[in-house]
Amino acid sequence: MIITGNGKVFGLIGDPIGHSLSTFMHNAVFKELNLDYAYLPFNVKKENLSNAINGAKSLNIKGLNVTIPHKINVMKFMDEIDFVAAMIGAVNTIKFENGKTIAYNTDGIGAIKSLEKITSLKNKKIIILGAGGASRAVSFQLAISGINELLILNRNTEKSKYLINDLKNKLNNSDNFSDFNKDTKFNYGDFNILKENIKDCDILINATPVGLYPNANVSPIDENILHSDLIVYDLIYNPIETKLIKDAKKVDGKTLSGVKMLVYQGAESLKIWDVIDDPINIIDIMEKAVISKL
Repeated sequence: MIITGNGKVFGLIGDPIGHSLSTFMHNAVFKELNLDYAYLPFNVKKENLSNAINGAKSLNIKGLNVTIPHKINVMKFMDEIDFVAAMIGAVNTIKFENGKTIAYNTDGIGAIKSLEKITSLKNKKIIILGAGGASRAVSFQLAISGINELLILNRNTEKSKYLINDLKNKLNNSDNFSDFNKDTKFNYGDFNILKENIKDCDILINATPVGLYPNANVSPIDENILHSDLIVYDLIYNPIETKLIKDAKKVDGKTLSGVKMLVYQGAESLKIWDVIDDPINIIDIMEKAVISKL
């Protein structure tokens, strides 16, 4: 890759930042497309967040991804926030355009687009394990995708209850989702009701950290309740095959690794930054780059 004075710079801000795979997958795309662009990681402490955004403007950086712990706090420094990101309450992508900062959240849409490559979401019953940030982003996108039922389970039931109530309140009172199915069922609970609900469940999504490296030999659920009609999507991408994924394969269930969400959300960022028109064309490039590093 040759960098000239005509190139464009993109990047990632977070703290810590050393574990990120975003630099590899984005720079792989730039190289493949022969673009004079570079994607760089920036370790930004929370007390320097405002300065980092202003500095990015001054340096004519074209776009930033945002990771932990800045996804919420960075919103106060934005000029505009996409309505989906505003409803989720967190952003992961910033576009610098005409002197303005415009924020988006591509986490949810990344998960949904990767799911839609293997199944339709229409009229599906979906269970999400966990009620944190990843669950929140995916839940909002699922809720406007024509599903029949969404059940969020968390060990702390108050968190799953809060997320479900927030979903219902915001979606029912929004004019931005004319196709939102008001008959969609939204429920919450703890893991004790998983066994009875998974029997007729179409898609199970793990949005907890259970199974994350180095604890790769544990799963958030009992493998004996999995079945072959279930699609299992583990948002964890390290390891690529978690114990949950391996258990699902034993019963011939379809599976998706968190690598898919990572690359699809990254591709959506590139679309927002006007680097590409169609994210599908560069998914394989990004996925190969991520897997090679894992």
